[in-house]
Amino acid sequence: MTDTAEIKTANMETHSALPPEETERLTQDIVAALKTVFDPEIPADIYELGLIYKVDINDERAVDVTMTLTTPNCPAAGELPTMVENAVASVPGVGTVNINLVWEPAWSPDRMSDEARLVLNMW
Repeated sequence: MTDTAEIKTANMETHSALPPEETERLTQDIVAALKTVFDPEIPADIYELGLIYKVDINDERAVDVTMTLTTPNCPAAGELPTMVENAVASVPGVGTVNINLVWEPAWSPDRMSDEARLVLNMW
């Protein structure tokens, strides 16, 4: 049996039997990578928008990302998951990246961080 390290960062939750320091480093680097991905129609990154529901890092460093879009009819639906996959895959030490696009729970503006609300002037 292996120990499971759990790190929670805002709306991100990871589970891994990797050493806690490595899990934390990967988590921070993955969050930084996710913050480089922007919805082409919204001037805020997808992490701050709350589009990332969960990130799991397994023992082999494979990363599973559960995400959504602002709407099922999002014009960027074809490209955003690939952009997320490429961003996460660019993190040193990350293995295979799998993207799981979900619609439940539905995204709402309540999922946005204060940073995204500020950028979008939604106060």
